[in-house]
Amino acid sequence: MIDVVFFLLVFFMMASLSMAVYAGLPVSLPRAATGQVAPSETAAVTVDRLGHAYLNREPVAMADLDQRVRRLLEGNPALAIVINADGDASHRDVVAVLDALRLAGASRMAIAVTPTSRTR
Repeated sequence: MIDVVFFLLVFFMMASLSMAVYAGLPVSLPRAATGQVAPSETAAVTVDRLGHAYLNREPVAMADLDQRVRRLLEGNPALAIVINADGDASHRDVVAVLDALRLAGASRMAIAVTPTSRTR
């Protein structure tokens, strides 16, 4: 239970990132009033509206995503993974990506958003 709470805390803290220059594909990101610039060392997992996944712009089967991310993390354990999901992507597809990233050992994840004009 503590692991789930910790994951959610880290996830929501990192979820405040705004869209910056990522290796992800262009998608129609949802808007959010909170957001920050992403860390400089990131990899992007893009989920398009049809549920297709891409790792740094390269198509990847969902079944292979955890292995591919694990290799990236071996080279850079501090790597942050930005989930660049289209606003029309299904919740099921985004959860599958989150699950694959956790299986790979990723601990720094964020969801890309387009910031709204509202400021804090």
